[in-house]
Formats: sequence, structure tokens, C-alpha cells
Amino acid sequence: MELMMQLLFTMAVLFVLARCGSALVSRFGLPGLIGEIVIGIVVANLAFGDWSLMEALGLAVPAPGMDVTTGSDLYMIIYTFAELGVIFLLFTVGLETKVGDLLGSGKAALLTAVMGVILPFIAGFAVIMATEGHMNHALFMAAAMVATSVGITARIIKDMRLMDTREARIIIGAAVIDDVLGMIVLAIVKGMADSGEVSIPSILSITLQAILFVVAVLLACKFVVPRIYDYFDARKRRAEAEGRVVGSVNKLILAIVVCLAMAALAEYMGLAAIIGAFLAGMLFADYAWEWDLEHKVESITSFFISFFFLNVGFQVDISTLTDTSVIVLAVFIIALALVTKYIGCGVGAKMGDRSIDRSSFNIIGVGMVPRGEVGIIVASIGLASGAMSPELYAVVVLMSVSTTIIAPPILSKMFRKKYPEDYRILPDDQV
Repeated sequence: MELMMQLLFTMAVLFVLARCGSALVSRFGLPGLIGEIVIGIVVANLAFGDWSLMEALGLAVPAPGMDVTTGSDLYMIIYTFAELGVIFLLFTVGLETKVGDLLGSGKAALLTAVMGVILPFIAGFAVIMATEGHMNHALFMAAAMVATSVGITARIIKDMRLMDTREARIIIGAAVIDDVLGMIVLAIVKGMADSGEVSIPSILSITLQAILFVVAVLLACKFVVPRIYDYFDARKRRAEAEGRVVGSVNKLILAIVVCLAMAALAEYMGLAAIIGAFLAGMLFADYAWEWDLEHKVESITSFFISFFFLNVGFQVDISTLTDTSVIVLAVFIIALALVTKYIGCGVGAKMGDRSIDRSSFNIIGVGMVPRGEVGIIVASIGLASGAMSPELYAVVVLMSVSTTIIAPPILSKMFRKKYPEDYRILPDDQV
């Protein structure tokens, strides 16, 4: 009973603070997620003497590199809400991403992702090898540089109601491919750190599973789902013609079950759950408007997603950034993270679609910049395995949060410049 009361109180406080932070930054024309992340940082670091706000809320965040289960019971629940938030966010993005549209941006999205992986990886690896000469540190820094948090950019694009633009389709498609490539890179890096050699069978296995998973969903979208829809539609018409009443399937429940099942399957396969959620959304994309799925699922997303961005802020311990050398390295890594993703992804998009102009180049390049929780997850794995030092972990966390905060306002300004003022973000437009 006491745990339930504390949970309800903590959820209420966090949700109100998150929405206040979102509303505040929205007044300056910035995406609401920035306010939510900043609120998370403040909550995690606000302390006076022996008192801290996190302890008052019953939120004991796991130490860097420790499993989430080492945190308090309340934090584990909030963490679960955060994970559900990004899963449902990617599901709603999938609902707006039809297979035909995604395949239409296929080459540009693929090359955007590939170039957005190669350039940051080389840069991150080279910097750490030049400054430390430590192979494992360099590999994990490179893997963290590769990451792209599709949840961050997806939130921006959805807030601006620009999911139907060519740039949005390329960014979302590239971010999904980037996640798959990122998992492959992480598998290689972790394998080398654990054993000192690359496990070729493991790499080939996860690569093959990822490709088969994506291809299977695309084929299902094109051939299986339309047949199922036609079957139920014909059944309904026959019943109406015969004057019978046919029990209808709750489309929302069906969509949620498929979303969670595919997210779980993706995790089981060694991929990110958000990949499964995104692909699940694509299964329903052609019928989302008819079944009013976007509006219904968005109501769920709007609650859970605030906890996701709060949790991004929770991971930042400001006290670790007191070493001057760490701060200098962090500033350099942040600059490198911004430049390499921007150039790599922009050039990749241009290689895939020669008709892309300068403004689209800028939007795609900046849209792929946020590392968000993905970079932090990579760093946590490295720290837990002993392949990344606490100082480098702090650098990666700062880089992940900084790119997450820096990119959204720039991206929103670029979108407003390219598209009419009708797409301007308003407080009521926030997810």
C-alpha cells in the first residue's frame, strides 16, 4: 500500500514537472522534449546537504554501468514507463510510414544510414586512439558515436506534423537502418572487448536475423495484411447483406498486442525493441486512418513519452564533469559528433537522391544528429564490461544529452524555413 501511494505521488510530480518544462520551452518556439530532458537533469542533481529530490521521490538511479534492477522499485517502474513511451512513439511513427513511401526513399535512406555510421565511427575511434591509445576505449567511443536516437527526431517531426515530407521519410528510414547497423557494430565491439577477437558467426547471425525480420515485415505489409483486411471487409459486407450482426474486433487492442509482441521479438533477436515497434506500426499504416489508430495510440504515447525524456535527463551526473581534461575532451567529442553525423548523413542522402537540395541536405544531416538514450546505452555496456572508463562514460553521456538538446531547435528552424508557417510548433501540437 505504501509503495503504491509513493508511486502515484512520484508519477504525479514527475508528470506535472515534465509538462511544465515542455510548456515553458514551447513558449520560445523550441520542441517540448528539451524542457523535459532539462527537468530530468535538474531533478537528478538537485540536492541540499543530505537531502536530494531524487531520494524524496524514492528514485534511486542505478550507478553507471549497473543493471537497471539495482535501482529502487519506483525507478524500475518509471524506467519501464520510459521504455514503453519510446516503443509507442515509434509505433505511432510506423503508423504514419507506409511501405510504399519508405521504399520510395529506400536508396537515400540506406546510404544516409551507412555514411552516418562510417564517418562517426572512424572519427570517434581515431580521437581516442590518438589521445589514449586504448583499443577497447576507442571501440566503445566509436560505437557510441554511431548511435542515432530515432525517438528524439521522430518526436520533433511529429510535433511539426511533417511526417509526410520526403526529408522525414528519409530520416526515419535511415534511423531504423542506423539502429540495425548500430546493433551490429555494438556486437562486433563487445565481442572484441570480451574475447579480444571478432566472433564472425555472431556478427553474421545478428545481421541475417535483422535483415530477415525487416524483409518479413515488408512482405507482410505488401501481401498478407491486405488479404486479412479484405477477408474481414468481405465478411462484414456479407453479414450486412444478410441482415446479420458480426462481432467486430477491437482494432486498438489488436494493434497494441502486435506492437508489444514485435517489440519483444526484436529484443529476443538482439535488436532494439523500437525497431519491432516501428515495423509493427507499418503493418497497420495503410489502415491507420480508417481505424483511427493514430489518434487512439497517440493518447497513450502522450502519457508515457514524458517519462522517457525525463529518464534521459536522470542519467546525467553533473558532479562527474569537474575534471578540466574531461570537459575539454567532451567539448571536442560533442563538436565531432555534430559534424560527422551532419556531413556523413547529408552526403549519404545526396548520393542516394541527386535531387536533394541544400535545405534538405541540412535537415537530414541535423535530423540524424541526436544520440539520446542509444549512446548512453552503448556507454553503459562498455562501462559494465570494463571496456570504458568512468571519465569516458561521462563524456559519452554529455555528448548524448548535448546532441539531443542542440539538434531539435536547429532542426525545427530548418523545417520552418523550408515549409510554410502553417507547420509552426504550438503548445497544443506537442505529443
